[in-house]
Amino acid sequence: MNPSNSLTDLLRAAQAGDRSSADEVLRIVYDELKRIAHHVRRGAGDTLSTTALVHEAWVKLGQAEDITIESRAHFKHLAARAMRQIALDEARTRQAKKRGGGDTPLTLDDAIDGRIPDDPVAVLDFDRALEELQQLDPRAAQVVECRVFGGLEVEQTAEALGVSTATVKRDFRVARAFLADRLS
Repeated sequence: MNPSNSLTDLLRAAQAGDRSSADEVLRIVYDELKRIAHHVRRGAGDTLSTTALVHEAWVKLGQAEDITIESRAHFKHLAARAMRQIALDEARTRQAKKRGGGDTPLTLDDAIDGRIPDDPVAVLDFDRALEELQQLDPRAAQVVECRVFGGLEVEQTAEALGVSTATVKRDFRVARAFLADRLS
């Protein structure tokens, strides 16, 4: 049995309520989750530590009842999505505490380069544009989620979404153009 299959089996067992499988999954993927969290955290400011983000995402994934985890790549995509949601909730909380927000616009190039500003308004603007893209082209939005928030490479994104690398590249070009227009 290769490691990916055993992880997939453990993920399924954990999802079915097997506590020892859940503990084993966390032990196996913890470093990967920390890498993803470190990438996502760049946009969440200093109020949310990498470890806290990993743990909150783990709890969020554990509470999701309607998700079927199909593979390690699919799990990484789901983890990136959970961390994005947690980081956005944090940005919303910070924005609610701060009147007016900042004046720094967020560009897709900034996000891709990992320079998401510490400005909750800019992060929320990016999320609103991404939600709009989700309505028009769900797969392109998933590609952005994997690449920008998950820090996944083209090949990893293709595996997570079950598409070719050419499709990921094409969707990413479309998404970049769409989001650049919305954020300008």
